[in-house]
Amino acid sequence: MAENEWLNKDFYKVLGVSKDATDAEITKAYRKLARKYHPDLNKTKEAEEKFKDISEAYDVLSNKGNRQKYDAIRQFGMGGARFAGGSGQGGFDASGFSDIFGSMFGAGAGTGGMGGNGSRIRFSTSGGGNPNLNDIFSMFGGAGAGAGSPYGAYGDAGGYEEAPRPERGKDRNSKIALTLRQAAKGATVSLSVGGSKFKTHIPAGVKDGQKIRLAGKGHAGVNGGKHGDLYLQVNVKPDDRFTMRGHDLVVDLPVSVAEAVAGAKVEAKDIDGETVTFKVPAGSSSGTEVRVSGKGVQAGNTPGDLVGRVMIQVPAKPGLVVRHAAKEFDKAAGDYVER
Repeated sequence: MAENEWLNKDFYKVLGVSKDATDAEITKAYRKLARKYHPDLNKTKEAEEKFKDISEAYDVLSNKGNRQKYDAIRQFGMGGARFAGGSGQGGFDASGFSDIFGSMFGAGAGTGGMGGNGSRIRFSTSGGGNPNLNDIFSMFGGAGAGAGSPYGAYGDAGGYEEAPRPERGKDRNSKIALTLRQAAKGATVSLSVGGSKFKTHIPAGVKDGQKIRLAGKGHAGVNGGKHGDLYLQVNVKPDDRFTMRGHDLVVDLPVSVAEAVAGAKVEAKDIDGETVTFKVPAGSSSGTEVRVSGKGVQAGNTPGDLVGRVMIQVPAKPGLVVRHAAKEFDKAAGDYVER
């Protein structure tokens, strides 16, 4: 945010803290509001705008230099400085502002608007005899503005130097391991990045190797710049029973020879451990797929299905009676196997 916009922004009010709040109180207030209005947790347009406001406020108040500038500029805008009348040259009486600007002029601003060398401090005017805020801003920091620069400080060498520009913080990269159930259903997880702990929601349907961007969770910016982002790589652990195929969950469904031939209702457990019933049609072979609607990945308005893949089971050690029955079955069924 440009410094000439600070007069219209009450950052203390945005964060809900007093003007003499400590750094720890400011950080605590910001984290509380960020959890409430973060776009990943609150999808409303109002929350998005609110999150931008609290981020701007925190970027200024959490930086010691920027906070000093902000307090000085706000005091000026609220009547903390007085302008001397005169011939329209915009003389500035610094007596009401000496506590702010004093250290910037060596011995400080003297009474009656005099600087440390006994001269009156004057600023350029913008048409109507009012002081130019760009001259006010130029008194802060060690850097000055060149021609056309909105604000800066006069350099020791008699020239102007460009003011430091806000720089966005670097991005971070991290990893997180999820169970297949967490990936299919979505999950709220706790993360620790750069010594800061927070919670975030992982959406349902994430795939192994997928990256999720968490805005503003990267490294802090420089000179009031925005935070970078955090890119979270997802690792989905293999499951003993289930696999994910698109928005469907696939599970092997053991059936007997009789159930496969005659058809049957076969019970099994879904990924939550709840009992579901598959309808296996007559004449099903191994590999035939049957479905239970809505029991798959819970992503979007239409969840996927639970897919049962028919797997015909036979006894590991069939006795004579079972062997004889199997041969009789083959005789009765005829030549139905394609080799």
